[in-house]
Amino acid sequence: MTDYKQGWRRYKATILYSIGLAFLLFLLRWLELRFILFDHLFEIYIGFIAVIFTALGIWLALKLSKPKIETVVVEKEVYVNRNEPFVLDRSLVSQLELGKRELEILNLMARGHSNQEIAAKLFISLSTVKTHIQSLFEKLEVKRRTQAVEKAKRLNLIP
Repeated sequence: MTDYKQGWRRYKATILYSIGLAFLLFLLRWLELRFILFDHLFEIYIGFIAVIFTALGIWLALKLSKPKIETVVVEKEVYVNRNEPFVLDRSLVSQLELGKRELEILNLMARGHSNQEIAAKLFISLSTVKTHIQSLFEKLEVKRRTQAVEKAKRLNLIP
């Protein structure tokens, strides 16, 4: 006989006893689980409902707190190729009611100067510069410096 068959005969009782114990242990655990489930069925049911309502609340909060409108601002550089010399459109300046100081500030903004640098060059306060810039934004109907410069170049207000 082979070694395998001899090993089986030799340990047959031990193997059967081990399988029987494993089956009994499995049966006891299964009965314990059933007992726990039946004994605590109400608590498990309440816990399951709590988990569902928590997930629903999180989903609803994320849905309600998300902004409805998403604004995307795309800024682009516009290169104006001018062969003729720059001529200020005076009729548009009077139509938009732009002052001399606002045009100076617009020119300095186009050159890339900060508010502080503009105030120092024109010998005015920083708050005055900010007021003029805000007025420019309203008159040109823009929200950013780059938009104001681009629109002013398109309208022939600055070179």
